[in-house]
Amino acid sequence: MTESVQELVAPETWVDKYGDHLFRYAWNRVQNRDAAEDLVQETLLAALDGLAAFKGTSSEKTWLIGILKHKVVDYIRKNSRERPADDGDSSEDMSDTFFDERGSWSMKPLNWGSDPGEMLTKKQFWQSLQRCLSDLPRRMAHAFALRELEEVEGGEISRIMGISQNNLGVVLHRARLRLRRCLEVNWLS
Repeated sequence: MTESVQELVAPETWVDKYGDHLFRYAWNRVQNRDAAEDLVQETLLAALDGLAAFKGTSSEKTWLIGILKHKVVDYIRKNSRERPADDGDSSEDMSDTFFDERGSWSMKPLNWGSDPGEMLTKKQFWQSLQRCLSDLPRRMAHAFALRELEEVEGGEISRIMGISQNNLGVVLHRARLRLRRCLEVNWLS
């Protein structure tokens, strides 16, 4: 590691500077406070162990988030193996609530009133999404977080979670339907 990069890296400040951000990142993906705290600790320890490999091509924060991202995927992989396959996502298929027997909307989606991309920048939206994600069965929340928040490809998610791509499609469909309903109640109302 070059001297200039070494001078920029200050592990003793990581918790104060990045701890809250790392925790929120982990919490948004795993929906479990204890697990999020553990993942942040594991991230910081892994960063200390791998400090010599840090080349300074990204900021410390970006580097730490990259490490945390891998820790989250490992956590979800392990959690998916240890949990029973049926943890709530085989319950009522909400398709019956939204669609008629021909597959048309039985109840049209509410008008969100503004540009959805613009809404993503609003803190209240993220709080509502967080609340809605925490209400999902864990497996659904993990699949949704990997696909939509981490932008992991479907084949990789199937491998991580130990489920078929068809099953993943069903899990994601149900997660999106439940999130839609929850956001309409908690965000739009």
